[in-house]
Order: sequence, then structure tokens, then C-alpha cells
Amino acid sequence: MRIISISVTAALFAAFLASSVTPVLAIDTKEGTKMQTRNKLTFDSARTAVLIMDYQNDIIGMLPEKEQSPLLEKAGAILKESRQAGLRVIYIVVRFRDGYPEINPRNKLFTSLKESGRFREGTPGAEIHPRVAAQPGDIVVTKRRVGAFTTTDLETILRAHNIDTLVLFGIASSGVVLSTVRWAADMDYNLFVVSDACADMDQEVHRLLTEKVFPRQATMVTTEEFVKAIGSHTGMKKDK
Repeated sequence: MRIISISVTAALFAAFLASSVTPVLAIDTKEGTKMQTRNKLTFDSARTAVLIMDYQNDIIGMLPEKEQSPLLEKAGAILKESRQAGLRVIYIVVRFRDGYPEINPRNKLFTSLKESGRFREGTPGAEIHPRVAAQPGDIVVTKRRVGAFTTTDLETILRAHNIDTLVLFGIASSGVVLSTVRWAADMDYNLFVVSDACADMDQEVHRLLTEKVFPRQATMVTTEEFVKAIGSHTGMKKDK
């Protein structure tokens, strides 16, 4: 009976989370200030970072060719507007030293990666795609595992800048995005996921995550919604 009771409670809690109303995105880009209006989320630009994750040549190349350019265009728009609005931009990349000393043979995923010879530091495939290249003032964090926090100093950087809100997107939805959302939610960060700037090799998995899983712990927005929200509070004119 106890097991059944726990299962029912968990199911009810999950249903509550899934049915929660997602707030409307609102941006205040005045440093150190907050804005909170009816039915709008509090968003403090001075305490917010934008995470672009695993937008590297080899990873972009794994996607169908027809999906690559639109995805890069969306990512570029997010980065451009974020920088103009004064949001901190952080790149998350996966790279390994020569010989892959960071990879344990018990790790199934990364053992196969080692055998492929990919993502070695200094190789073209491990570099950030040139269409979304890092700019002066951006931060690049190198990881040795799937999530953005595991094996990195990301948490140290965020704490150093009093960041408590993350706007994130990356490839793959079932990889770095999922791992980072779970970790960051458990660390009590406010989370935004830009759904159409994320991608996965399995479109059904991507749909399930962005429609059913991520919304339980993050506010889901599109590139257009995010860019428009920033622009509406910076007075920037958008290209048609």
C-alpha cells in the first residue's frame, strides 16, 4: 500500500507540474533592475547568462543539412540581441586532450567518441561553428562530459557574476540540454530554454523533451519571442 500511495502522489505532482501555466516572457535590460508585471516573469538582465551549448563543427555536421542553416541563423540572432542587450554570453564546448585521458573505458558513450577520434582540442571539428563564433567578452567553458556543469567551472563563473537566471539552447536536446536543465533546476536557477534553437538527431525525442519534459522545470520560448522581448525593452529596430 505504501508503494502505491507514493506512486499516486508522484503522478499527481507530475500532472500538476505539466499543467502549470507558463508565464509570458518579459525583459528588463536596465542593469541591476527588475521588472514584474501581471502575468509576466521577473527577469533581471544583470543576473542573467545566455548559454549556447555544443554548437561545434562536428556536432552541427551530424544534423541533416537542411536543418543546419536555419538553426545557425536562430542562434546568431539570439547571440546578437543578447550582446546588444548586455546579457552575458557563455559558450559550452566539449573537447579532449590528445589521447583522451579524460575518458574512462567504463563510459559507453565517450568510449565510442574516443574511438571516432573526434573533439580533440585544436582540431577543426571541435571548434565553434564560424557562424556563431565567440566574440570579445564572451566566455568559453570546456567540458569533458555531457552536461554543462559536470567537469567544468561554470558554477564558479555564474556565482562570481551573481547569475541566477539562464537562457539556454544547444545540440543535442537529449544530451547537453537535458543534462544541463536537470542540473540547473536542482541548483534552483531560473531557466529559459529556446526550443527552436535546440536540435536532436531524433526529432521525436526533441519534440517530447521540448513539449513534455523541459516545461516542468523551465520556461519555453522561441527565438522570435526571446529576440522580440529583448528588443521591446532596448529600443532596437529589428531587420525585416
